[in-house]
Amino acid sequence: MAIQRTPMTRAGYDRLKDELDHLKRVARPSIIKAIAEARAHGDLSENAEYHAAREKQSFLEGRIQELEGKVGGAEVIDPPAGGDRITFGSTVLLEDDAGKEVRYQIVGSDEADPTKGKISILAPLARTLIGKSVGDTVTAQLPGGKKQFDILKANFPLGA
Repeated sequence: MAIQRTPMTRAGYDRLKDELDHLKRVARPSIIKAIAEARAHGDLSENAEYHAAREKQSFLEGRIQELEGKVGGAEVIDPPAGGDRITFGSTVLLEDDAGKEVRYQIVGSDEADPTKGKISILAPLARTLIGKSVGDTVTAQLPGGKKQFDILKANFPLGA
């Protein structure tokens, strides 16, 4: 069975890798120490400190497993540096019917943060934009209904 590869940008991959590293090197030893200290207090059946630390450890180990799966299955794709065709990683400048301009970068689902201009490759707008070019007009079926956008610019740095 082939491993399911998940597309993500280099920045998204690095962020997940950093979190995983922190959990393994800092958080895990800290919890192990807290469990050992709580265990030293004696009767475990009525030791709330011990049970809280074990619960925290369980959550932490679950998160580590989740991150290891995501990092292991990641397919890092560098954003395009130019051109007018929209692909994964592309940054786009759109104008809606009302003349309002919006800027987005199409990223992996784990990196999506619409408030920071990053939309998931799985989002309806991103799926509509993939394969289109500067100058095209697209109609996307969004949660609030259909909306039309003109593609003004593509493949530029997000801060530009």
